[in-house]
Amino acid sequence: MSDDALRPAPDASYEAQIARTPMDAQDAELAARMIGRPLRGRSAAAVRCAWGLPAVLRVAPRLDDGTPFPTTFWLSCPLASRAVGRLEASGVMRELTARLADDQALADAYADAHERYVATRDALGPPVPGDPSAGGMPGRVKCLHALYGHHLATGDNPVGAWVAERVEPLACPAPCVDAGDDA
Repeated sequence: MSDDALRPAPDASYEAQIARTPMDAQDAELAARMIGRPLRGRSAAAVRCAWGLPAVLRVAPRLDDGTPFPTTFWLSCPLASRAVGRLEASGVMRELTARLADDQALADAYADAHERYVATRDALGPPVPGDPSAGGMPGRVKCLHALYGHHLATGDNPVGAWVAERVEPLACPAPCVDAGDDA
């Protein structure tokens, strides 16, 4: 039993994320089982849970077929995804977007995180057309999963940190997938 299975990466930073090597076949298979579908594009384990599983994926800016994929940090932990989904279902994205309009310090921190996010994504491969960000950055809050994954991977997303305050600790009784399971 892990009382707190998911925390920011010990080396949470953009530099560490850029340096991550692509996952090996075993990690890719585990991650695919965690998200319930095949991976799309080259991924690295951005954050590992207490069980050593790839809980946040760093995905290349373009999928294998060249399709742009702006979500660089993909939350793959099923436990965290469910917790964040419950938070999203409560409708907090509208409230958080309104806070961005009312709280200049939050808006500035969020916009700055967006700039660093895009610069990091662009360092990983060809820029995504239209220079989109993920999770609604910089002007709104759209996907808490992407923002929380960004926070866990880099420590640099104020809305993701807000999510962490509401969903952590994440008690996890056992690994969600096992390397010995049949695929």
